Amino acid sequence: MQTTFPSPSPQKLNRPLRVLMLSDVYFPRINGVSTSIETFRTDLQQHDVDVDLIAPHYPAPHPDCATVRVASSRLPFDPEDRLMHWPTLKRATDELEGLRFDLIHIQTPFAAHYAGVRMARRCNVPVMATYHTHFEEYIHHYLPFLPRAWLAAAARRMATHQCNALNAVVVPSQAMHETLTNYGVSTPLHVLPTGIPVGNFGGGDGARFRARYHIPLDRSVALFVGRVAYEKNIGFLIDALRTAVKLQPNLLLMIAGEGPALPALRRQVKSCGLENHVCFVGYLDRKTELPDCYAAADVFVFASLTETQGLVLIEAMAAGLPVFALAAMGTCDILKPQRGAVIASKDPIAFAHGLVMLISNRYRLNTLSAEARDYALEWAAPERAKHLAGLYRSLIGCNV
Repeated sequence: MQTTFPSPSPQKLNRPLRVLMLSDVYFPRINGVSTSIETFRTDLQQHDVDVDLIAPHYPAPHPDCATVRVASSRLPFDPEDRLMHWPTLKRATDELEGLRFDLIHIQTPFAAHYAGVRMARRCNVPVMATYHTHFEEYIHHYLPFLPRAWLAAAARRMATHQCNALNAVVVPSQAMHETLTNYGVSTPLHVLPTGIPVGNFGGGDGARFRARYHIPLDRSVALFVGRVAYEKNIGFLIDALRTAVKLQPNLLLMIAGEGPALPALRRQVKSCGLENHVCFVGYLDRKTELPDCYAAADVFVFASLTETQGLVLIEAMAAGLPVFALAAMGTCDILKPQRGAVIASKDPIAFAHGLVMLISNRYRLNTLSAEARDYALEWAAPERAKHLAGLYRSLIGCNV
């Protein structure tokens, strides 16, 4: 049954807006959802919005005094993620009710969704969500024992039911807006990409990073950064590399990140005889190591077909790194202007030829690098937070 929450009469708040976010994932788990939450939480403070967050407890250290951590268990089919214990989560939301939140903002569609809807109903405040992930396109990677068509249909039904129980839904791209509309979502959808702190990714020391991994300064490097997961389509990059190294024997594909697909990708590299052309560097600290990694590469490569936004493309551009990527789903919004980026073919052989042509053209790379830095500034985080704060106020009927 669909639940709706009436907005209060217009009011003038003489205090900061107080918002409770709930998420089934957050740092130290590294992914786009965690990054989006952290970025918005930081910048919303500049717009008189205080954000509290409920997220899972992880075994790894995670110092964060502003987050309520809920006991959680490991998921057998996805060891990186956690399932919050419902009794503990329910108790945490009950204890927070006295803080008089103005709005509930849900970030993920699992336990966090149902706890957020429950709390909004009890407190009679608006509830909204950000739809970060296109589950229909990749859930089969994690539940391969179930029919793919059944999983996709179930994902569509769940998304439609959950979104229609909210006052508003934020989507990070026009493609995701169209997807949810086609599902039958009738709740107002607001396209609001996550911004990034562009200043965090420039100024890296590429020579230092290359020395650390024994990469000659004159070797051509194509870089992928992200979660090493099946839905990222990294296997496509390795397939394309088989052709690319025949055209440019000194080409190196560097893969930065961790994830469940790593063992399979290592086996693929070995079976293709590409051990000398692929370098797995693992997880890199975003503040101290990642800028050096971007600076060490000549081009950023990306082949995911299921991204709802593709923030990592903007990160690479902010570092002045040209992007060579497939345009699919949310990445289309970023790549369509072709500023600092080249749209690649979905055929691995054609992808390889295009990559070699680009990486061999130093003048073209320099031109794209300059374009990329300018373009990334248009995706800076503070302006995005301003728009989100405005949406919050419109939902609670607040005068500004």
